[in-house]
Amino acid sequence: MSAPVFGVIGWKNSGKTTLMVRLVEEFTRRGFTVSAMKHAHHSFDIDHPGRDSHQFREAGARQVALASPKRWALMHELRDEAEPPFEEILSHIGPCDLILIEGYKAGPFPKIEARSQRSLTREPLSDNDPRIVAIASDGSAADGPLPHFAVDDVPTIADFIAEHLGLKRT
Repeated sequence: MSAPVFGVIGWKNSGKTTLMVRLVEEFTRRGFTVSAMKHAHHSFDIDHPGRDSHQFREAGARQVALASPKRWALMHELRDEAEPPFEEILSHIGPCDLILIEGYKAGPFPKIEARSQRSLTREPLSDNDPRIVAIASDGSAADGPLPHFAVDDVPTIADFIAEHLGLKRT
């Protein structure tokens, strides 16, 4: 069985990454094993020209694994394949207590919408997504029926997420 999933979404410059980092820290401090996943809407690379692993990829390897005493990573080249669905990527995450997701706005999981003064030029995402269950903002207006949290009140946001998902402290 997969771990419970909860997302942080928002427009660019809304504070999503900062909130994600602070939530990972908070849940880890509470004794939970947390995995994180981010969806990028643009091309990205975790490898660099000149590295052995980059040369393997450039030579045509479909997958390249890197391993060390501290961590391991698996890179999968899509080549001409379409981006895999969310569920397929999620299936590669190992055992944990909680999976926090940044992005995947249309993903099939509960989410908190991050809002900031810088992102208020865009319409609220919660207007069109019933899976958004709360708002976290830097003081920006948050009208409507959803619970609203100050983005800096990470312990309270973590309490809300834990209650929403039925997570029990270990």
